[in-house]
Amino acid sequence: MKSGYKVADAMTINPVSVKANISLKECAKIMAENHVGAVVVNDSANSLGILTEQDIVRKAVAKGVNTNEKIKDFIETKLITISPTSDIYDALIKMRDNNIRHLPVVRNNEMVGLLTIKDILKIEPQLFEIIVEKFELREESRKPINRVIPTEGICQTCGEYSEKVKDVNNTVVCESCAKAQM
Repeated sequence: MKSGYKVADAMTINPVSVKANISLKECAKIMAENHVGAVVVNDSANSLGILTEQDIVRKAVAKGVNTNEKIKDFIETKLITISPTSDIYDALIKMRDNNIRHLPVVRNNEMVGLLTIKDILKIEPQLFEIIVEKFELREESRKPINRVIPTEGICQTCGEYSEKVKDVNNTVVCESCAKAQM
């Protein structure tokens, strides 16, 4: 399926970039000030990689790393990339399959932009279903929707309304049907 939109139509040109020798704390501050979830890390001429919020949290903060450490040790340098002429559908599939939210856009071995899932969904919201299948529902037992057990409703076995229903093997049943199943 093609969307008709190219990566170049949705990508951020000149994404926020930082030098590899700044601290994690400085980088986090820059990300917060710019309201971005990732920055491109470069030296004077070349892009070295990217650093995301998840990288900072999972590779550094969660492990007790001092936030004054330089970001160079935490950046992702083995990048999955895409061409600016690719369709955004292909980009979204690549992001889904590699479980990433930020995709560097590269032309002739040079990073020319950064594409995010949000960038794609802003112009093609119907593509949401492509990525939602990869979402994990964590702490499912603590979600309100899973705790709601109706006290009254339609029995899914006999189809009759009952003022007292209960969940039996993930099926809402009246007392009569519940007894019959025992």
